[in-house]
Order: sequence, then structure tokens, then C-alpha cells
Amino acid sequence: MYQATLSRRSYRFSDLRQLMAKASPARSGDYLAEVAADSAEERMAARIALAEVPLKTFLQQLLVPYEQDEVTRLIIDSHDALAFAPISHLTVGDFRDWLLSEQADSAMLAQVAAGITPEMAAAVSKLMRNQDLILVAKKCRVITRFRNTIGLPGHLSVRLQPNHPTDSLQGIAASMLDGLLYGSGDAVVGINPASDSLPLLEKLNYMLDDVIQRFAIPTQSCVLTHVTNTLRLIERGAPVDLVFQSITGTEAANSGFGINLALLAEAQQAALSLNRGTLGHNVMYFETGQGSCLSSNAHHGVDQQTCEARAYAVARHFSPLLINTVVGFIGPEYLYDGKQIIRAGLEDHFCGKLLGLPLGCDVCYTNHAEADQDDMDTLLTLLATAGLTFLIGVPGADDIMLNYQSTSFHDALYIRELLGLKHAPEFADWLTRMHITDDLGRLRDTAANHPLLLALQGEQP
Repeated sequence: MYQATLSRRSYRFSDLRQLMAKASPARSGDYLAEVAADSAEERMAARIALAEVPLKTFLQQLLVPYEQDEVTRLIIDSHDALAFAPISHLTVGDFRDWLLSEQADSAMLAQVAAGITPEMAAAVSKLMRNQDLILVAKKCRVITRFRNTIGLPGHLSVRLQPNHPTDSLQGIAASMLDGLLYGSGDAVVGINPASDSLPLLEKLNYMLDDVIQRFAIPTQSCVLTHVTNTLRLIERGAPVDLVFQSITGTEAANSGFGINLALLAEAQQAALSLNRGTLGHNVMYFETGQGSCLSSNAHHGVDQQTCEARAYAVARHFSPLLINTVVGFIGPEYLYDGKQIIRAGLEDHFCGKLLGLPLGCDVCYTNHAEADQDDMDTLLTLLATAGLTFLIGVPGADDIMLNYQSTSFHDALYIRELLGLKHAPEFADWLTRMHITDDLGRLRDTAANHPLLLALQGEQP
């Protein structure tokens, strides 16, 4: 039992799960799950009580039962007690103060990352203002490599997302060309296919590989299909760079996605066996999003933000090149408006970075949410200030296959110019060699005889 008194009223919370849920900022998904605080006063009382909880408690009082959930078992069995030692004496409130202190610099945060559980990260985030989430995330340094180097301080990468509603190779190639000529694509060139047809998926892999190899682009490709399809593509000899999968924070929700930890491990080993990376061996790409556990009725009464943080434990186990929260994609049933989407994006980025992950964000919303592109401008600017690893680049910010609003190649130009952020260094060198940017990283005018334009027309450069 946890309790706190506020305005002469005593609030009681039956267990740690309820305390965490009641302390969460208001969001529609938690109201839908009937776990949210009934009032702002009850929410504040829960935060007061949560601040007094020792971090060690999260290793003893498990929100999802150990016997029922392989994600819980992964969190507990892989916990690094030595990394946890420097902060093991702290309460959640003390942990917040420590994170904001000068003592918690980049080196120290990297040292303790393996000792922080997702529940600890989620708990402390509930006590933090937006500026706190930004400041701490900014101090976290997470660098990954495959064919280039992602996550360096002062850098921001972009996933080039050239989706097409009928998987037209020509349409995808046109969007891909558009993104490359705007300097996007250093995180990955990643296609969400409309079809699960294995022959078509194979064609998409070969097309992406052909462009990357023909122009010696220091980046990686990914066809974002189910992990079982990717395994079959690898068996067929397709040129697979990264293995993609959507993941969640509970075993039951992952089962709903048709995956488990063993399957992800098999896919990781299959991708590693191809040895296609030139600079590193981070071969996994994961996507997450608040609300996925609730939408599959697999949340165990845990609030949606804590469930999201638990998904990061799954990702951390597989050392991904990239992971991003598709923050507003699931819809207003889980994040109702721009305010809730902005807060969720900052929470997700903070928790992921604190746990040692190369976290990016699909700064996005669906057209039936109470949000607009101004809200996305705000979130993008805040996340980039916080050291965002990568964002999404979609032509015109309007994904014509997935039917949602994201960020555009122009948005990447805006944020790079505003904050002086650079491309991945190897990709920046390629852009200069291809006369897409000048020596200062500024876009050049592209002539009609540019090799990439000629390639789209089927001509030899």
C-alpha cells in the first residue's frame, strides 16, 4: 500500500502498478484502460508517493508477473547489478535530482544504463517536466554503426521512407530519389510494403540494394515486413541489410504480433551471418508506440507509457542500429491531441536514451487526432534539442500508403539549419562527392544530368 496526503485528503494506492498509472500525465489510452487518475489532485498525490519509492523496489515488486511474461524475465535476469550500484540507494525522487545534476554527465549515464530497468525510467519520467526530459536525454550518448555512424553528438539522421500504396517500383524510386537529393537517408532507406508477397518483397530488397551499391551510398536499406518474411528472404539469398520488427512491452502483446524473443534472436543471427555491414554489426531495426499493449488487451493493468518503456528492454537486448517510437500513429484513442503526443514523444525519447538505445521518433499523427502540423513542428524542435537520433522523411510529410502525417525532407532541412545538426559523417562525405551538398553541407541546385536523375530515367550515368 502506498499513500500520500494532499489538501487534507489521504490518497491510497493498492500496489506499485496502480501508483505508477495514477502518477502518469493524463492521456486518453490510460482513461480507456481505466487506470488513470480520477483528478489532477490524485495524480499529484500519486507523484508525491512515487517520489519516495526506492529504486530497488522495482526489482522486487514486478508490475507484470515473472512467471507469466518473458519480457519481465528478460528485464530481471539481464539486470546489471554492478551498473546499478552507483544509484541503488536512491528513491525515484532522488533519481530525478541526480539525473539533473552535473554528476550525471554523459559518461556516468552510459555507465549506469544497464542497471536501469524500464520501470525505473518510466517512474522517474512521471516526476519530470518537459524541460527535465529534454535536458537529461541531451546528455545521453548512444552510437551505432552498420555502413555509417549514427548518433554522434551534433548529428541528426533521417530515415528516407519512400512508401507507395501499390508498391510500385517506379513510384518508390521517385520518392527515394527525391529524398536523396534533399540529403535524407543516412539512417536507413526503409519501405513499408503494402503487400506481404514474398516475390515482391524480394524485388524491393534487390532494388534498394542496387541503388545503394551502384552509387556507393554509405547507408542501409530495410523492407519493413514481418520478421518471419525477412527470415524467408534471407533463406532465398535476398540482400537484406536490417531486420525490422514492431515490438511491445509484454509477452502477450508480442504474441499478438506473432513474435517472441527466440524468434528475434534467430533473425538477428541470420542477419549477422550475411556480414553486410562495413563499419559495424547493429543489424536490427525496431518500432514501438504507446498504446500497442492496450490495443491488444495485453497490458496487465500497467499504464501505457510504462508498457512502452518495457518494449525498450526487448530492443536493448538485441543491440539495434535504430529504434523509433511511432508516437502518434496508433490514434487519438491512446494519445488524444497535440499536447498528449508531444509529452509522449519526449517521454519515449528520454526513457529510450536513458536505457542506452539509439532512439528516434516518427513525429506523427493521424488525421482524426486533435493535432496538426504545428504540433509536430513543436515536437520535432523539442526532440532535436534533446538529441534525437533520427526522424522520418516522407515526401510532403504525407505518407500515401500508411495514410498518416509525419515529417518531410524539408522538415529535416529546417531542423538541421536551426540547430546546426549534421548528417552521419560518411553520408555527408557522399553527399559532397555527389554534388548534392557543398563543402558546408548546404544543398546545391541539381542539374538535369545528375547521375541519380539519369538512373531514374533508366539511363546510364
